Amino acid sequence: MPEARISESERKTPAIACEGVTVTGGARQILRQIDLSCDEGEVVGVLGPSGAGKSTLFRALAGETPLAAGKVLLGTVDVTREPLYRRALRGLSYMPQSPSVLFDLTVRENLDAFARVTGSPKSGSELTDAAERVGLAERLEVRAGALSGGERRRLELARAITRPPKVIVCDEPFAGVDPEGAERVGRLLAALAKEGVTVLLADHHVAEALAICTRAVLLLDGQIAVSATPSEFREHELVKGRYLGNWGRSLPPPPPPAAAPT
Repeated sequence: MPEARISESERKTPAIACEGVTVTGGARQILRQIDLSCDEGEVVGVLGPSGAGKSTLFRALAGETPLAAGKVLLGTVDVTREPLYRRALRGLSYMPQSPSVLFDLTVRENLDAFARVTGSPKSGSELTDAAERVGLAERLEVRAGALSGGERRRLELARAITRPPKVIVCDEPFAGVDPEGAERVGRLLAALAKEGVTVLLADHHVAEALAICTRAVLLLDGQIAVSATPSEFREHELVKGRYLGNWGRSLPPPPPPAAAPT
């Protein structure tokens, strides 16, 4: 039988995509011709060794790093030349790798300030709900500077969802977070995906990342080398040879697939 053709009108528009993204630093290319698209509700893990270009890619998606070539799309909109705040108004939330909480403000004040800056002021109950989702409801009146490193990371995630995002880009969401907190963060990111939010994450906590990803991408030397399901990613020869090595054998097995609806 002839192969069924998908018309242009039937093609799904990715929630976020980059085409030919190239970033240079001096005479060196940090990212080289990156093509990556992520659908609504997809959780994509961008993984790879230190120095592969993961944080640079996420800064480029967020609008913090200029491109030498290529473009970034949010839905059908070319946002390549738009700054971070404009992309935020279009539905992109960004959780950077470096600490970004306001240390002199309380948890509540941090959430309130971010909501106002992004043009989406929230009621007290809405701020409480955001804190509750990351397990900080009882810490709302605590100054951010007095929080543990893991709590500050969770505050950054709560802040990123005060304005309901269409896409959330998380650089090292599990960094410095205790196991219980990491599990909570993972559950929240998976829940956001089920609500239709597209999640991109990069992290060195590979087991936690693969547990919630629908797709994993290996970034090597500024280029995408592998794009696969989490199970295929674990077993890929290039992943094992250039990234996970023998350590990958100690990763817990992937969770069983969800039972098909009856």
